[in-house]
Amino acid sequence: MKNKKNLIVGIGSALVDILAQEDDHFITRSGAVRGGMQLVEHERIESLFSQLSGGHKVVPGGSACNTVLGVGRLGGSARFVGKCGDDDFGELFRRSLSSHAVEPALFSSEKPTGRVLSIITPDAQRSMLTYLGASAETAPEEVESGVFNGASIVHVEGYLVFNRKLLERTLVAAKDAGAKISLDLASHNVVMENRDYVTGLVSDFVDILIANEDEAEAYTGLRDEAEALEKLAEKAAVAALKMGPRGSMIKAEGRVVVVKARGDGTALDTTGAGDLWAAGFLYGMALGLDLAKCGELGSACGHEVCQVVGAHIPDEGWKRIRSLLPELYDTETHVI
Repeated sequence: MKNKKNLIVGIGSALVDILAQEDDHFITRSGAVRGGMQLVEHERIESLFSQLSGGHKVVPGGSACNTVLGVGRLGGSARFVGKCGDDDFGELFRRSLSSHAVEPALFSSEKPTGRVLSIITPDAQRSMLTYLGASAETAPEEVESGVFNGASIVHVEGYLVFNRKLLERTLVAAKDAGAKISLDLASHNVVMENRDYVTGLVSDFVDILIANEDEAEAYTGLRDEAEALEKLAEKAAVAALKMGPRGSMIKAEGRVVVVKARGDGTALDTTGAGDLWAAGFLYGMALGLDLAKCGELGSACGHEVCQVVGAHIPDEGWKRIRSLLPELYDTETHVI
């Protein structure tokens, strides 16, 4: 096992992603929230699965899982906490964690493994329909501080607001273990529906707050990104605002760092872009890199995942990312 000095533990929904490239008409027929996430029952996701027009791809997913898989591929020490079913999808999930250098801390359920139908439209946007299944069965009493032992950072996905008792137990257990807590707001509609609750959690527990433009607006009520970042940073020691092809802004200790995106902004698919950005950013923080270097590493991971369908960067992409590590002192950043 790797040295856990810089261990990052992710907790969230253990899901498999069903990646399907469809047109705008499918979005309308499915009732999906464009660019967002909607919870559905097992019967509905099975029905939509049968209506897919062409080929599809099935890979392990879930926001926090995508992030810690990225940490493992970067060479970091990573662990994932979640629950899946005793079925083929569950076995695929377990095998994938181990094969990508992530320590599984998985509970089992009689329910089917959860899944996400990620509908990818020609504009590279993804709209998600989620059946939580076994992933929603994780009980608060199963999450003891021991699962976070040795963690420098515990990364929590915003989707856990659907299981508030589990989320609250997670935050307390992570603090008891001496870890910093990172929260990714995950989806603008999730934030809109739970804004007061999420704001309270950030104030009480969160050290690192991560959001994209839509999530930041939903959380703060502010459309101006600089103003939204200021609001994000009021209660969290570190606030990161992801702006897609326009890069990112990060605030900590009174400083704002602006990091340019890598590449020319073209994307085949944006699935997992925010999750992989978080992987690079948090890995850099666990190593003690400064904000600019953390943002640069996040941008590199986010760029590479946008060049493929799904949230899994191929080996060649990881080689390009790792080759940047010695060059992080030469980032295209400036400090305001």
